[in-house]
Amino acid sequence: QVQLVESGGGLVQAGGSLRLSCAASGSISSINAMGWYRQAPGKARELVAVIRRDGTTTYADSLKDRFTISRDNAKNTLYLQMNSLKPEDTAVYYCSTVPAKYWGQGTQVTVSS
Repeated sequence: QVQLVESGGGLVQAGGSLRLSCAASGSISSINAMGWYRQAPGKARELVAVIRRDGTTTYADSLKDRFTISRDNAKNTLYLQMNSLKPEDTAVYYCSTVPAKYWGQGTQVTVSS
C-alpha cells in the first residue's frame, strides 16, 4: 500500500501562489494516473488535476489556466503549482491515484480576500 503525505498548504492572499507537494512512500513510476483533489467546507471532494504516466495532463475546466500538475518519478513526488489563487480555492487538498485508492491527511489551503 502506498502512503501519501501532502505538504505546502497555508494561508495566502488572493492573487498569490502556492506549491503543493505529495510524497509517496513507494514508487509512483508504475502508477498510470495520479491526481490532486480538493474538498471545500460543506462540499464534496473533487478532482482538480490529473497527470498520467506519459506526462499528459487534465484539469478541471475552471482551473487549467491557473494550476499546473507535475510529477517527479525519481523522487516519488507529485506537485501542484497554484497561481492567481482565489478565495474559492480554499479547501483541503489531497493527492491520490486516479481513480483514488489511497488518501493522505491532506494539506489546508486558505485564500483570503
